[in-house]
Amino acid sequence: MTIALEAEGLNTFYGKSHILYDVGLKVKEGAITTLLGRNGAGKTTTLRSLVGLTPPRSGKITIFGKDTTHTPTYRITQNGVGYVPEGRKIFAHLTVEDNLRVPQERPGPWTIERVYQTFPRLAERKMNKGRQLSGGEQEMLSIARALLLNPQLLILDEPSQGLAPLIVKEVFRIVQQTKADGMSVLLVEQNVRASLEIADYAYVLDHGVMGWSGTAADLVKDEERIQALAGASAEEWSFDDTLSAAETEALAHQPHAVA
Repeated sequence: MTIALEAEGLNTFYGKSHILYDVGLKVKEGAITTLLGRNGAGKTTTLRSLVGLTPPRSGKITIFGKDTTHTPTYRITQNGVGYVPEGRKIFAHLTVEDNLRVPQERPGPWTIERVYQTFPRLAERKMNKGRQLSGGEQEMLSIARALLLNPQLLILDEPSQGLAPLIVKEVFRIVQQTKADGMSVLLVEQNVRASLEIADYAYVLDHGVMGWSGTAADLVKDEERIQALAGASAEEWSFDDTLSAAETEALAHQPHAVA
């Protein structure tokens, strides 16, 4: 299996504050890799370093065989990387339809029509403004915008943050579907069990240092380490291929934000 993304020896700072210490990781093509860690471990900083938003002071980043360490973010996305940031960052005063027309389209299977087929909630709300959507709908919209770039590599930062469990299941199901489409995925998550259930490989970051790496299956067996990820969701998790009838009904009646 070839490598979609590789980071070596990343040292990233915010001003004088040293955040990442010689961080390295690999994302294999066609696989889901999850990056886990407690709050403040440096997970978001790692992603920002990888996509050029907070460039590392030292180290090397390679994406699909090209050195992108000092490449501007817009060129990284043009080269086949979709980034879904923490906090969704949708345009609150644009409609769903207009939000989806913001990304520069790239050739590939993902079109606005397919987005609406995959996210029927967005089709129902396509004339609603971003600020009128529920948290789950905003997350779906944020992911959908990234998918319209038809990326080869999809990077997601905390897609389940603040969402109800049944919405989390729906979001993670979409992440699984991107893998089925042949995308490589790097997923930062607080929900440890949910992410390990869909991931192939896992890394654990601790105070800016990569403390563990291996297969997701191996980490699942390490209950002590999972429980030690304080601030991460360590409760039992069940990810079924289909929503129950009750969950489907509940999903259809999720409350929406008011204008």
